[in-house]
Amino acid sequence: MNRLSLQDRARILHCLVEGNSRRAAARMVDVSINTVTKLLVDVGTACDIYQNEKLRKLPCKRVQCDEIWSFVSMKEKNVPAERRGNIGIGDVYTWTGIDADTKLMVSWLVGKRDAWHAKRFIDDLRDRLAGRVQVTTDGLRVYITAIERAFGDDVDYAMLVKLYGHVPDSGRYSPPECVGTEVVPISGNPNPAHISTSYAERQNLNMRMSMRRFTRLTNGFSRKVQNLECAVALHFMYYNFGRVHKTLRVTPAMEAGIADHVWTLDEIAQLAD
Repeated sequence: MNRLSLQDRARILHCLVEGNSRRAAARMVDVSINTVTKLLVDVGTACDIYQNEKLRKLPCKRVQCDEIWSFVSMKEKNVPAERRGNIGIGDVYTWTGIDADTKLMVSWLVGKRDAWHAKRFIDDLRDRLAGRVQVTTDGLRVYITAIERAFGDDVDYAMLVKLYGHVPDSGRYSPPECVGTEVVPISGNPNPAHISTSYAERQNLNMRMSMRRFTRLTNGFSRKVQNLECAVALHFMYYNFGRVHKTLRVTPAMEAGIADHVWTLDEIAQLAD
């Protein structure tokens, strides 16, 4: 069985983490798209396993949570009636929790935007933290029960609810104007100076810029939810361990004390071995 060299595997991963599609990566490295897909699945799965083990007992003090929309196979409005509600088709959200100090992506989950997935996500987030933390989310109500059940009284939690004006007529993809925000303390004693979701929202932009399947109005969307999960795991492996943050001057993993060097794409590729 033929096997790509480590150099070629790293080149393919470099294409993927910089926002190129699988077909573009296949053309640039002169391999088949099936080879790119298999590498994505193998390395993405390894990245998920590695980070699941490594991102534990984190001394985070402030965590911001958000959800980012994408879709698998087809838009939600085109999903056949008999398949509506299935996780692997239609609207899919990636839940994210980022440490506001180290910029480390602590936890994420690909699924629906509902109470069940909110509970899974928050439970996973809680299990990765070493102590009491301040959490800020948007106004999605399912967070309230999920955080209460996961943390109990051992959390300082607040919502930052955005207030929007009228929807503009300039185009359906133009966002409504944000006319203000409302801070809603939920539990504990959250510090008003740190009630923010700015870093989580900035990470949403990173995801859309760095993963082709999150880019709007293209045909680069995921056909399988498993491939989406692998792409997200690869993205966060590179973001956490392999890319120097411009403000920190080190990677988020180094800032958090769980890595001692900047990972190369060769090292990330070797995780699948």
